Amino acid sequence: MVVKRTLNVSRVFLGLACAVSAFSIDQLSKFAIVEIVMQPPRNIYITSFFNITLSYNKGISFGIFSSYFENSSTILSFATSLVVGFLFVWMLYAKTRVQTMAIGLIVGGAVGNIFDRMRQGAVTDFIDLHLGSWHWPTFNGADIAIVVGAALVVFTSPRSPPDDSTR
Repeated sequence: MVVKRTLNVSRVFLGLACAVSAFSIDQLSKFAIVEIVMQPPRNIYITSFFNITLSYNKGISFGIFSSYFENSSTILSFATSLVVGFLFVWMLYAKTRVQTMAIGLIVGGAVGNIFDRMRQGAVTDFIDLHLGSWHWPTFNGADIAIVVGAALVVFTSPRSPPDDSTR
């Protein structure tokens, strides 16, 4: 049985609105941190578990492979752009409004990080969460949008019953 999907124009605009919002909030927050808050550059201690610490990630998520991609930000941006293209098409044909919004958040966050890589060769990170001396890798608004979007996709995905033939 072939299922034909059609575009829901209002849902497409909703997904695009989420993507543009995630991108805009990310870029505005990075601009505010770099150009206003961190002048002069320093660590700002907000609470016992949260600091503002400016850093630049040249690797994949959490700085993984940063030495490999240090001079190859274009390759990483291209690979990420391919994934964003796939996600964008998925967003166009998403089954629910929540799934459309979630994928829009992922797309907007990813584009925010791609924009940083293309503009400065690294992603601007500044949110530092820690517990005692253990620090989670610094991150940014784009990363939050990506994680929230991914969590929404996972938690709202339709669950199918287990296949009885595998028992």
